[in-house]
Amino acid sequence: MKKTLTLLIAFTLFTLQIPLWAQQISDLEKSVRDLQRENGFQHSSISVCVYNVTKGKPVYSYNSQLSLSPASVNKLFTTGVGFARLGSDFRFTTKIALRGTIDREGVLHGNIYLTGGGDPLLGSYRYRQTSPDTLFDSWTRALKKKGVRRVDGRICFNTNIFDDQPLHNTWQWGDVGNYYGAGVSGLNFHENMYFVYFNAGAKLGYPVSVARMQPKNINVQGFSEVTTGAENSGDNVIIYGSPTTAERIYRGTIPLGKTDFAVRGAMPNPARHCADLFASYLRTHGISISSNSIQIYTQPDSLRSVLDYYSSDYYTIAQYTNLTSNNVYAESIFKYLGYAKYGKGTFANGSKAVMDYFREKHLEASGVNIVDGSGLSRSNRVTTDFLCRYLQAMAREPFFANYHRSLAKVGENGTARNLLPNLPAGISVRLKTGTMDGVKSYAGYIDAANGDRLAFAIIVNGYDCTSRAASDRLNGILYKIATLY
Repeated sequence: MKKTLTLLIAFTLFTLQIPLWAQQISDLEKSVRDLQRENGFQHSSISVCVYNVTKGKPVYSYNSQLSLSPASVNKLFTTGVGFARLGSDFRFTTKIALRGTIDREGVLHGNIYLTGGGDPLLGSYRYRQTSPDTLFDSWTRALKKKGVRRVDGRICFNTNIFDDQPLHNTWQWGDVGNYYGAGVSGLNFHENMYFVYFNAGAKLGYPVSVARMQPKNINVQGFSEVTTGAENSGDNVIIYGSPTTAERIYRGTIPLGKTDFAVRGAMPNPARHCADLFASYLRTHGISISSNSIQIYTQPDSLRSVLDYYSSDYYTIAQYTNLTSNNVYAESIFKYLGYAKYGKGTFANGSKAVMDYFREKHLEASGVNIVDGSGLSRSNRVTTDFLCRYLQAMAREPFFANYHRSLAKVGENGTARNLLPNLPAGISVRLKTGTMDGVKSYAGYIDAANGDRLAFAIIVNGYDCTSRAASDRLNGILYKIATLY
């Protein structure tokens, strides 16, 4: 009798779970379809897909075969393939070398050679150990250790690991003068960006003045058309300019009452700035140098190594790329993947390296087109079904724990800090977000309350409401996915 009762209870619970699960899927479907009918989304393309990674099967899809622009969710491919090809412990290497003779007075009759290795952290302002002064101090000490006190020559810098096309030809003109559109070089410096500091005018609409720039001695000729906006209106400055010229035009507004208000711009020719500012540092720290820096395209023979300067490990760089959506970091990884596989860091070779990985993992990639590493190009295309299958493949890789930890955790850090504030206990979400004009995307992993791991992707293209409103609506969809189990 007791055994019969136990079986009856188990059967009853099982039959109750079926309609509950069906109801949750139905509620998710209704939310997605309601979103498609809302003002601001009626003419948009909406795609949603969910896979159960633990069980290896699809859970839900809506327009999951639409080929859409993913924005910065594209970085999931760049950083993931980077883990696979380079490894968590990989470090970018910048080389300092000499050619010539050093006489008894410490005069180098020859040149210093600075060879870039694509390091996106070189001279970064974010950390004391990578700042320009710390970087140049270590290089200067290494030269003095070799006995160099004066250079009867110049700094020759080489960026050949990457091509000379820092920007993808599909990036928008309104992006490329700003820090997030800086592009990359074989010799990056200061994250290929600079700070310009503004002082607001006395009244609304009054002209704004440029107070200073950082790094010091940077060669930028800025022309300001910035005016004073309303209090607390934030940074509304757009910077226009080419990566190969020093001229910059500043347009937009900064808030009333602000002084020394920082705006980040794309640094013109970061490799030359690295060499020139290093030469200036040498002159003020005990090593005179007679000639101006020059870019070289072939490496001479008989170089004597002074220092191999290593970046932070790849895991640290990938984590920062995903947590903060840094485009320079992503494009450096992307081009380095092209260099590692095909001998030259180009957008085309980076694309081939990523697509090669998809083929090796037998990921059918119809509707997928990856042209850059950051997602800044609107020519990138992906389906949410492919995203979920790719994330499922990542979960089987030996490096997955590091890849998973590199993603922002909802409620804790990065671009996910303020998402899903009322997420029930026992559920964890790690994801990458993406935003451009008219584009909003989320993709990542959910560790569900029942212990299963889900992969999910949500992409909307062509909405015409505010970005905040789009985020709020996608948050609602994401909440329903997170609470399916």
